[in-house]
Amino acid sequence: MKNNLVKIALLGIMAAAFVAVPNISRAQDSTNTPAATAPKKSGLPFHGKLAAVDPTAMTVTVGSLTINVTAATKVTKDGKKATLADFVVGDTVGGSYHKDADGKLIAATIHDGIKKKKKAADASN
Repeated sequence: MKNNLVKIALLGIMAAAFVAVPNISRAQDSTNTPAATAPKKSGLPFHGKLAAVDPTAMTVTVGSLTINVTAATKVTKDGKKATLADFVVGDTVGGSYHKDADGKLIAATIHDGIKKKKKAADASN
């Protein structure tokens, strides 16, 4: 009977060791961390009609958001590089922004909101 208890205890220890080994291996592997595999997001999205465009102050207003445009902002219209002067009030736009340390909204991207049909779809019509 004592021999059976030793065997059961030994099997229990071995089972615990087998369960722990994969967890220890994963913890040491830096490629399994969420930060290493998750893509970075460029900011908060916005979409709507332009209520105001001010190329002098470098701002756009979409809905109730007044978003600052910087030299780092990627501005496109019709799939091509553009400037704020290319947009007019009432245009549908979208993009992304983030808040800076002062709480200002800074645009990462601004693009026209018109979706272009793929050439393949046009060819089938």
